[in-house]
Amino acid sequence: MTASQTTPLFQIHEASVVRAGRTILHVGDFKLGEGEHVALLGPNGAGKSTFIQLLTREVFPVWREEPPVLFRGAARPQLSEVKRTLGIVSSTMHDQVRVHLPVLDIVVGGLFGTLGVPLRTEVSEADRALAMDALERLGITELAGRDVMTLSTGQVRRVLVARELIRDPQVLIFDEPCTGLDPEGMYHVRKTMGTLAAEGRSVVLVTHYPEDIIPSIGRVLLIKGGEVFADGPKEDLLTSEVMSELFDVPLVVGEADGWYSLRGAYA
Repeated sequence: MTASQTTPLFQIHEASVVRAGRTILHVGDFKLGEGEHVALLGPNGAGKSTFIQLLTREVFPVWREEPPVLFRGAARPQLSEVKRTLGIVSSTMHDQVRVHLPVLDIVVGGLFGTLGVPLRTEVSEADRALAMDALERLGITELAGRDVMTLSTGQVRRVLVARELIRDPQVLIFDEPCTGLDPEGMYHVRKTMGTLAAEGRSVVLVTHYPEDIIPSIGRVLLIKGGEVFADGPKEDLLTSEVMSELFDVPLVVGEADGWYSLRGAYA
């Protein structure tokens, strides 16, 4: 077994994030292996986004002599390596799409970390071929020439996935990817997550809803009140009892063909 197979992609140990003297997130122990999938589930304000920001190095925990967060075994990895490894898609990113540009330019912009091609930047045919390949893998090549502002919300969300995919990241983080989508958009975004998981990429999903957790994701991390509430197989944790305790309201969980659903228990 090689070192890359034994060293976790991410490792967190006794990490605390403090704001204005208050601990907003504490993580005792967490490891994510290369190619492993996980869903972070919990109420609004529980600390899910802060958890992701620990992974992406957008926030840092309180200093400890033993480094609380490791990326592939390194306490101080090159930020460029972290960015190269991770792709991030969120509803917040979607809100930034306010320019009339062809979809192909939006996707090519992923090579530069921008929405669209930067001014005075030459785009090669190889770059455009990479963008078309990313669109093709998601089944949306017909959108390449469309103005991104004319697309449906679900189509834009898939274009943003292609924008990340052009850099060939090993990990795709989906932060509330189905927020604001109709059932058709949700279907296609969830299908996209399944496609990427099947390619061997790690999928990290942040959501409020078990319905977003694709069958490929077998592990769930529950977060409540800035603490890890539970971590384990979804079959053990996506139950009516656990979900009711997590959200502090009576809930009923259903399951069919590896997909889970959640509804209120009003009776």
